[in-house]
Amino acid sequence: MSGDGSPPDAVAVGDVTAGDVTVGDVARAWWPLCASWLLMAAEQPAIAAVVARLDDAQTQLAAWGVVFAFALVIEAPVIMMLAASTELVRDRASHRALRRIAHRMGATLSVIHLALAATPAFDWVVGGALGVPELVLEPARWGLLIATPWSWAIVWRRFNQGILIRFGYARAVGFGTSLRLGGNAAVLGLGAWLGIPGTMLAALALVSGAAIEAVWIAVRVRRVVAERLVHVDPDRLPLEGRAFRAFYVPLAVTQVVTLAVQPLGTAAVARLPEVLASMATWPVVNALSFVLAAPGLALNEVVVALWDRPGGPAALWRFTGWLAAVTSGIAALLVVSPLGALWFGEVGGLPGELVALAGTALFVVVPAPASRVLQSWYQGRLVAQRRTTVVSAGVVVFAIVTAVGIGIAMVLPVPGLISVLAAFMAGRVAQTGYLGWRCSR
Repeated sequence: MSGDGSPPDAVAVGDVTAGDVTVGDVARAWWPLCASWLLMAAEQPAIAAVVARLDDAQTQLAAWGVVFAFALVIEAPVIMMLAASTELVRDRASHRALRRIAHRMGATLSVIHLALAATPAFDWVVGGALGVPELVLEPARWGLLIATPWSWAIVWRRFNQGILIRFGYARAVGFGTSLRLGGNAAVLGLGAWLGIPGTMLAALALVSGAAIEAVWIAVRVRRVVAERLVHVDPDRLPLEGRAFRAFYVPLAVTQVVTLAVQPLGTAAVARLPEVLASMATWPVVNALSFVLAAPGLALNEVVVALWDRPGGPAALWRFTGWLAAVTSGIAALLVVSPLGALWFGEVGGLPGELVALAGTALFVVVPAPASRVLQSWYQGRLVAQRRTTVVSAGVVVFAIVTAVGIGIAMVLPVPGLISVLAAFMAGRVAQTGYLGWRCSR
């Protein structure tokens, strides 16, 4: 039994004496995180489905797509805090050092978020530079303003989740995500009943769910910190100052560049054929793509945690191959069967003409799940080896290929949703290929 009276997870990754890692061990470490990612991935389809059933659905969905894209870009530097915490927090000193850094990052990003949402910068960037239609601007402004606390909640949650993963309590992460979805549902239900506009309601649900999860994870990790972060790890000294920046900045750059390309996609869609239809369908298709990528996203921290265990690399690679095959098969099944249209129409709540557009877009994202699995395999091993500059170089490849693809899309008579998604997919595949090439060297 664990110190808090609950049984620990089957793979206690903090226990380096547990013997050779098997594929079964990897699966047992992975599935709670996969469940958490799937639950978290369900958040966006659920929010979009509610917004799609409220008044002025197309405009509100388009505004929500803008809000979520910018919120993701602002919180991008903290996304890799989960991998950093899993790798770096091994004793009290490293815990204190990274906790200070996490709070500084949360405060800084909250100020940046507010500076964009509450000043004329919003009009210059979203209305001017990106060319978002006028009727979308005002609901997007209010939604982004409401979402201000999101980045701080995310960095605090991911910092504490990494500790739970490192010491074998991954199932607690999944339970926290279920609480987050419960908070989402409560806010969405109450807000729809009160008649709150769709974009504002979506932002309220997003922030409420993240805050509930962050508070619960912070409470849950306290006993783990007290009981497991006792002995000093002489082989892994705390990273602070220049040493931490050398490790973490490349990881932060990876996510900043990845997500900074998202507004570029929004700007392209706003200038291509079928503007409003493409912008309204964009968040729904992205939400499904996120669901399909969730199993692969869950693999990243498992690789970080188990890489230096005996037998870890071989077992992780076998599991990676299996996972890539299964997730690709699911994506293909959605394309060749009525399940894709059923998802977009019944779950996503899109009207008939948008369902057809979304179904065409689904063809484009079929390679996404396998690519995400392989990326997590490569990135996880690079983080475990602390070769984080290679990870950031990979995202530069993604950005260049995606930007070139979007440039080509601007001269094609194709709906913006289709051509821009194709550009993103090409960038993602190129990034995966680059990481594989560097790891093979």
